[in-house]
Amino acid sequence: MSEPNRLLRAARERTPSRQVAGACMSRDELAESVVLWLAAHDDRGREVAFDGNHVGKLERGAVRRPRERYVAALCAVLGASAVQLGLGPVRVAARPRSETSTSAHLPGEEMIMSAADESTQFLSWAESTNVGELTVEQMHSDVRLIAHSYLKAPTTPLFVRTRALRDRAFALLSDHQDPRHTRELYAAAGWSLTVLAWMSVDLGHPEAAERHARAGWLCAQRADHNGLRAWVRATQHTAAFWQGAYRAAADYAADGLRYPELGTAELFLASALALDLARLGDSDGATAALRRARDSADSAERAEDELAGPFTCTVNRAGSLWSDTHLELGAADDALDYANRAVATFEETPADQRNLGSERMTRLQQVKAHLVLGDLVNCENALTPVLETGTQHRVRPLLQRVAEVGAMLSGSDHASGLVADRIRDAVGDFRRDSVVNELMA
Repeated sequence: MSEPNRLLRAARERTPSRQVAGACMSRDELAESVVLWLAAHDDRGREVAFDGNHVGKLERGAVRRPRERYVAALCAVLGASAVQLGLGPVRVAARPRSETSTSAHLPGEEMIMSAADESTQFLSWAESTNVGELTVEQMHSDVRLIAHSYLKAPTTPLFVRTRALRDRAFALLSDHQDPRHTRELYAAAGWSLTVLAWMSVDLGHPEAAERHARAGWLCAQRADHNGLRAWVRATQHTAAFWQGAYRAAADYAADGLRYPELGTAELFLASALALDLARLGDSDGATAALRRARDSADSAERAEDELAGPFTCTVNRAGSLWSDTHLELGAADDALDYANRAVATFEETPADQRNLGSERMTRLQQVKAHLVLGDLVNCENALTPVLETGTQHRVRPLLQRVAEVGAMLSGSDHASGLVADRIRDAVGDFRRDSVVNELMA
């Protein structure tokens, strides 16, 4: 007899009804919410057949697991993962065992032909697959689109889509496919985990990012994919950096640089390592890392990365890290020069290729350099475009950088006056409204 799915039922009963005050979500209401979510998120516009009876079958265990898109919708509506809803990947039967114990006792020719039959059974199993070229290609296309859309589209819906993609990759990996497709599925799963990790940092949960990245590293190893290895390490660096763990961040960056054929990850990792070492007070190490970063800049301009968005590094994005490194090393003029050049390049970049997240962080480097140099007017001018950032894109690292500006201003010799007061008020207003605060509400 099938076991009832108590996890799914408990999750539904924990979810307040949107129709009846004080009641939990009914089966029919959950089904209706699933249908509405799929209508909004299924780009293929497929027909949806799901009602309260389907929910009841799932809760009773009569149906173990619905199709992937229904799992994704249930996760989104109930705010839980597939595993938390008891809808994790179904374990599939292992390949058929050959009946050696029987055939070994058969006489002569019959034994030989039985052994041949057993080999044929294995052949049928080995040739079977649950994915094809188009499925794998679509999964990689989906994760590329998510990365390209990041910090251009609202973060939370992208997070939900990325989690659904990860779950689909996990489900496919639990079944049988050609080893070549298995490696590609591990790569797709690894990229989706790395995107989830990066988003988790931006949403103010670096500890969750570390867990995603750890699983992403395993996928990178199984896929034997150096580019993925490098960006997992870059993501782990980023999670550690924004927690102030600069030694751990430096170790991740240095380890990522060990692999060949990194694409622009080499430029990002070397630049990030320079900043980590500067914050640790290792000026010689920071200078050496900066030298490697500049040496890799020319090849980075010709490199092609698998993903866009956070997972590619242009020279102007690296320029933000170089600026921050020089500011840490006490060279504010050089820091301002690098930031100015990077911002100018961002402004010349076509809109569809522009990394708005990195651009905002670079503008804040201009702000900090102007502040150190005592130029509050240009400090305020550089800050203005950042303050125009929509609430849904005010991620945790951006908020921390803006907070650094406020702290630097308060501790400087220019903490009083009309311009200083305007900057301080603007910083406070900016930090009050953000996607991070909305999630915590």
